[in-house]
This record gives sequence, structure tokens and C-alpha cells, in this order.
Amino acid sequence: METSEKTKNTHLGRKISRIRELRGMKQETLATALGISQQAISKLEQSEEIEDTTLEKVATVLGVTTEAIKAFSEESIFNYFNTFNDSSSGDFRQHCTFNPLDKVVELYERLLASEREKVELLKNK
Repeated sequence: METSEKTKNTHLGRKISRIRELRGMKQETLATALGISQQAISKLEQSEEIEDTTLEKVATVLGVTTEAIKAFSEESIFNYFNTFNDSSSGDFRQHCTFNPLDKVVELYERLLASEREKVELLKNK
């Protein structure tokens, strides 16, 4: 049982898959950003080990560090979000070091810029 837990904790492909899903990104989007096929992403996400250069490229597209991918765990995500509902601390600002609205606006602006690029590409065809 220990070996299956170790495999689960070190399986980089699964971690990439989960981070991608949490970011709301499809395999096709990740593949396009990396310049590879969706099938290659599927194979990558099934790989237990991934070369550092590939991992760096994937991390950049996902907007995280390679260390974040390597250290990723479902438990850390749940613990992170549980801090927002923890009323025992009394002060929300101790847990959240950024304004969530700023992150929403940032995401919206990136999506808007992406859509504008698509429109320009379609106009040029």
C-alpha cells in the first residue's frame, strides 16, 4: 500500500492533469500553447516521470512553478480553500494575501485579449 501512495504522490502526469483541470484548461488548449497534439498531452498526463525541460514548459503555460507541480497534492488544495471558511482565526486577511477581485479582473483581461487575438486572426484569413 505504501508503494501505491508513493506512486500517487510522485506521478507528475496526474498532477499536471489536476492542475490543468483546476485552472479550467482543456488538453487541447494546453497542447496548442505547447505546440504539440492533444494526444501528446494525454500521453504526458499518463506519465509518472517527465523531463525537466518539458515540465518547465508545462508549468509556464499553467502559470505555476515546476516546484508547485512537484509538490501538488489534493490535500493542500482542500486545506487552502478551507482557510477561507475557517472562522476560528477571526481575520480573513491573514489567510488571503491577494484581492480575489483583482484575480478575476486579471483573468477577464487575459481572456478578452485572447479573444481579440482570435478575431484578428480570423479577419486576416
